[in-house]
Formats: sequence, C-alpha cells, structure tokens
Amino acid sequence: MGSTGTVLRELRGAQKSAKGVSLYSRYVNRPAGRFLAAGAYRAGLTPNQVTLVSALFTYTALAAVALVEPSWTLGLLVYAALAIGFAFDSADGQLARLTGRGGPDGEWLDHVVDCGKLVLVHTAVLISFYRFGELSSDAWLLLPLGFQLAAVVTFCAGLLREKLGKAAVAGAPVASPVSRVRAVALLPADYGVFCLVFLLLGAPGAFRAGYAVLAVVHTLFLAAFLTKWFRELRALRPG
Repeated sequence: MGSTGTVLRELRGAQKSAKGVSLYSRYVNRPAGRFLAAGAYRAGLTPNQVTLVSALFTYTALAAVALVEPSWTLGLLVYAALAIGFAFDSADGQLARLTGRGGPDGEWLDHVVDCGKLVLVHTAVLISFYRFGELSSDAWLLLPLGFQLAAVVTFCAGLLREKLGKAAVAGAPVASPVSRVRAVALLPADYGVFCLVFLLLGAPGAFRAGYAVLAVVHTLFLAAFLTKWFRELRALRPG
C-alpha cells in the first residue's frame, strides 16, 4: 500500500472528465472526495462501503431537518453533513477507479443512494415546513413537492440520456473541450451549491426565500436539459 501522497497522485490521474461539471464539483467536491478516497484506500474500505458512509452522513442530516426545530446551529451541522456526504459520493467512484473494484453493483448502489437523497431532501423540507414553518399559507407546502419533481425528473432523464446515448453510438465517446462558461452556468444546478441554502435554517423566512429561488432555477434548468437531451437523442436516430 503506497503513501498517501502516492495514492493522491494516482487518484488525480484517474479523474473523470470535467466536461459538464460545475466549478463547485470540479474544484471543491472532487478534490475533497480525492482526500476521502485516499483515506478510505488506506483504511481498506471498498467503494461500496464508501457509498454507504456517504448515505449515512446524508440521510442523518435529512432526518435532522425533518425532526429538529430549525436553528442556526442545526443549519451549520446539516450543511456540514450534507457536504461531507457529497464528498464521499465523489470518493466512492474515485476509489473504484483507483482499485479497479468498481462494477455494476457499485454503480447501481450509488444511483440508488443518489435517488433516495433527491427524494428525501425535499421530503424533509416539506415536513419541516409543516411542523415548524408557521407558514402564511398552506401553498408553501406545494413548493417542496414541485422542487422534488424537478430534481427527480432531471436525475432520471439525465441517466436515461447517458445510457441511451452510449447505446446509440456503441460506446464510442466523442471528445469535446471543457467549457469554463458552462462550468460557471451549471453552478446553480449543482447539489453542493444547493446544500448551502441549509445554512439559512436559523432564519425561516430567508430559508424559504432561498429555497424558492433555487426551485425556480432548477425548474428552468430542467426545461433546458430536457430540450437539449431530446434533440441529442433524436439526432442519434438511425437513418
């Protein structure tokens, strides 16, 4: 087993492409995941075990959002746990590429945890609104449901675009340059950026406003993504 420095260098060489990745994921989450992957490698953890560690941090934080009265302290703890969980979500894939121990089971587990996260994060917000929100109108309860719909459809449609696109071109990827403008534009849709809104839990009105803005932004991104992906898949139609 090599030194931590050697492992980190090998992990840097095993990174996925930065194409279609926001600046947060590229410069914050992936580097953090690299250190966690190196630690997991030194500890002898498997990629699937790292995925479960990610789920533990994330799901514990979301349970706290639903069950604990909002406060500044809760917001800080929730954000920290979500950010760490997201970094471990990056670490599992990096560890799999480093060790060659990745496989369909690991990819499946990773997607299941991610899908559960997208459903639970907005369910937790809905429960918090209902239990602690002192809302001016019950219409606020519809906001997490709409946000959840946009998040889950984006996730599932993106996975289908990737799988169907690969099948149509028989696994032959086309190289394309990484766009920094696109990386900046994708920041509002990045899960790591979304998690920042939980730092506002101590100010319920500000949290609702920030959450509502992000819901609108993600809905607009969904419309843009669906249009783009549909056109790309239609262009792959034979003859």
